[in-house]
Amino acid sequence: MIIQRSLAVETRGQGFTDLTQRIQEIVAASGVALGLCHVFVQHTSASLLVQENADPTVRSDLMRFLERLIDHEPFLHTDEGPDDMPAHVKNALLRTSETLPVSGGRLALGTWQALYLVEHRSAPHTRKIVVTVSGS
Repeated sequence: MIIQRSLAVETRGQGFTDLTQRIQEIVAASGVALGLCHVFVQHTSASLLVQENADPTVRSDLMRFLERLIDHEPFLHTDEGPDDMPAHVKNALLRTSETLPVSGGRLALGTWQALYLVEHRSAPHTRKIVVTVSGS
């Protein structure tokens, strides 16, 4: 069985948005007990990342690291503002998709893991996510 759903996710600007519960609801509704859940973000200035969900300083440290590494480079592409090209570079370093195992009708994430949408732009955006669940 294969099902596919789309989500619109509102971000508040640069930072992490936890998608775990919304994706889990799609997995549960799919009826798939054993299989895979593929999640894809349809943008080049946002990413997906499995990361720790217990201590928010992990996410803060990751954002600060990416900012120090990338945000002050003298990029040529500035058509959509000074944060656009840094967002593209962050997207290139992280991922646009994640494939997660489904076991017992649930995402098989570890105890301290969550799936996050990482917004790389400063302003709020509506991001489109495609979720495909396959299995039996």
